[in-house]
Amino acid sequence: MRTADKPLSTDERPVLARFPRPARLAGYTLLLAFALLYALPFLVQLATSFKTDPEAASNPLSLIPHAPTIGVFEQLTGSDDSGKGVPFPRWLGNSTLVTVVVTLGRVLIDSAAGYALARLHFRGRALLVGFVIAVMAVPPVVLLIPKFLVLNTFGIFDTYTGMIVPLLFDAAGIFIMKQFFESIPKEVEEAARIDGAGIGRIFWYVVLPMSKPALITVTLLAFQGSWNEFTHFLVSTQSSEYETLTTGLARFVSGSLGAGTQYPLKLGAALLSTIPVAVLFFCFQRHFIRGANAGSVKE
Repeated sequence: MRTADKPLSTDERPVLARFPRPARLAGYTLLLAFALLYALPFLVQLATSFKTDPEAASNPLSLIPHAPTIGVFEQLTGSDDSGKGVPFPRWLGNSTLVTVVVTLGRVLIDSAAGYALARLHFRGRALLVGFVIAVMAVPPVVLLIPKFLVLNTFGIFDTYTGMIVPLLFDAAGIFIMKQFFESIPKEVEEAARIDGAGIGRIFWYVVLPMSKPALITVTLLAFQGSWNEFTHFLVSTQSSEYETLTTGLARFVSGSLGAGTQYPLKLGAALLSTIPVAVLFFCFQRHFIRGANAGSVKE
């Protein structure tokens, strides 16, 4: 245990702190440059959302609008009188419905499956763990046609059921929860078992409350994955009434809903669809990092 007055050893110091000051300044400058380069597209998107169509077309990379306007957001929410509003509220409602149901269901299923693979001893458990890891290695794009055929065969194509049910099962979430449950001391569960608690009570009242970091991690991944999902909705729906933010924006960007470039309108819609995920991540990023580390390291 390092005391408060004991200096950090060379190995304990941050990587950049081990170099001379000029090298550290150069390193920090390089990191800042990469950060600004990474943030530039988002800044352009934000600035263009407050521009008019002529200004966006004449000076698309300008970060300061000459005549800021919120007409784009009025058009997206249907509060303007132009009659050219896009069905953004419907896209937002469908995305919210699917995301909430998928997130709740995936967290519950991933937690139960992860606990079963971590603590229950049954024949074929090692095979199931290997199957979960193998599923994580399969590119989702190769499953698009089989997924469409299955949905069509079961008669749930172009329905909310077909949009939600296939997204409830996530191999990565199961693996994260399994690794975290294995890091919890078994003595805690044995003490509860001595007091007469069964497997279900131990899981729900003892183990699950101790798994807050991993639960937050899985929740964030489930929310982000279902909110940004595109390919699944592309093969599971065809009616405009089931369009989500991703599929609706894709059709909008292709030009089927209007004429001209309409850069402010398109980027404004993309900006509004980005805000929920960004806010959620920044609020829980500390728990996310802690849960990811706990789920990847087995004590």
